[in-house]
Amino acid sequence: MIQGTGSNVGKSFVVAGLCRAYTRRGLTVRPFKPQNMSNNAAVTADGGEIGRAQALQARACGVAPATDMNPVLLKPQTDLGAQVVVHGKVRGNAKAREYQNLKGELLPAVLESFQRLAAEADLVIAEGAGSPAEVNLRGGDIANMGFAQAAGVPVVLVGDIDRGGVIASIVGTWVLLDEADRAHLAGFAINKFRGDASLFDGGLKTIAERTGLESFGVIPHFPDAHLLPAEDAVGVEHRGTASEARESPPIRLAVPVFSRISNFDDLDPLRAEPGVSVEMVEPGQPIPGGIDLIVLPGSKATMADLAFLRQQGWDLDIRVHVRRGGHVLGLCGGYQMLGRRLRDPAGVEGEPGEVEGLGLLDIDTELAGGKTLAEAEGYEVESREAVRGYEMHIGRTAGPGLERPMLRLAGRHDGAVSADGRVRGCYLHGLFAADGFRDAYLNKLRRRDGGGIAYDSLMETVLDGVARHLEDHLDLDGLLAAAKVIEA
Repeated sequence: MIQGTGSNVGKSFVVAGLCRAYTRRGLTVRPFKPQNMSNNAAVTADGGEIGRAQALQARACGVAPATDMNPVLLKPQTDLGAQVVVHGKVRGNAKAREYQNLKGELLPAVLESFQRLAAEADLVIAEGAGSPAEVNLRGGDIANMGFAQAAGVPVVLVGDIDRGGVIASIVGTWVLLDEADRAHLAGFAINKFRGDASLFDGGLKTIAERTGLESFGVIPHFPDAHLLPAEDAVGVEHRGTASEARESPPIRLAVPVFSRISNFDDLDPLRAEPGVSVEMVEPGQPIPGGIDLIVLPGSKATMADLAFLRQQGWDLDIRVHVRRGGHVLGLCGGYQMLGRRLRDPAGVEGEPGEVEGLGLLDIDTELAGGKTLAEAEGYEVESREAVRGYEMHIGRTAGPGLERPMLRLAGRHDGAVSADGRVRGCYLHGLFAADGFRDAYLNKLRRRDGGGIAYDSLMETVLDGVARHLEDHLDLDGLLAAAKVIEA
């Protein structure tokens, strides 16, 4: 099990790289994360949902994602509460304190999934969440040491040297753990090192002396890590903002960062395109002028994020952009915002209510009915280019705007297009991973000389690169030797 000294230290990156590295060695490998908190989710073939990072790790193993790879998924909806997904299906909503009392009931479901994966694999690589040093949450824990003890798995602690204080982070984590938890620590690794790694030899010695833990290696900064899908919104801030945009790129995209932004990995193929600038507009910033396309991404709380959008004044920026002939694309929750009205009569997202949308598409959405979770494929109506991805939403959309659909999926229409063709929206996540569609869509914004990327091939290349990187800098033989069952 890979645990971290904190969030965003690179646990998902390390697990993905190890999954690919050991798969290349001929082992049957499966990823596992007992509990995940993320609005960046992926749909499995059986209509369930798991964290996006586990879907990427499944890809690294060469297998389809499955709900057992992430049996408990928390999807934040408010500052105090989240939707609880168990074995891929929504179990209900819980406030933070309620969930603390619920965790113990979920441990059997977590162990059931882990045991099924272990039965079909030579090696299961589990990923922790946050940090085991959060000892205030240790009671009933299923995400870190609570799972490690129950399943009898050894733990490797990963620290991020790029953020500073890595020696204190690892030693401090060890100090805060009790003896039973410390017994599961097999060693540690340092991630995101820049420069001459030999300069940190003294740091490795200090950590080893203070903790008695073995070092499995120092991982240098991997420049292409940003091309991999981020697990949650913590990673958004590291992926470029409007103030960091490249000078005069051929195509400029702006993405308002909602407070409950979700499935923002939809943007990764665009971010990887040469000559395309994806500018994340943080709260407090205006949407800059000179933008070719504004993308309204998914949201875990659409009506609340629509109010947040208005608080930032982004609705006015969007209207000015449209009046000047700019394009707008809404994906899932962003698509719902583009309509005339949003209704939540049953209080699916919070208090029951009704709000005006941005009015850029002639549609209305009611947040009612069961949650749609399904893989889908088809084509864009205008270009006839193939698309595929998944749907993950609550809500039924109706209105005259649907007579001009954006997509045709398995014999049905999806989405809407404005009469002038400049405003579009749909429910399909992942459509920009389709190379032909992506190229055709970008060509609508500004004629290009080609030179686009093959996104699926790019992901495979990056995963292979991560695997080689870890082979070069981690003791993979030592890690594999440590991966043995511990008597719980």
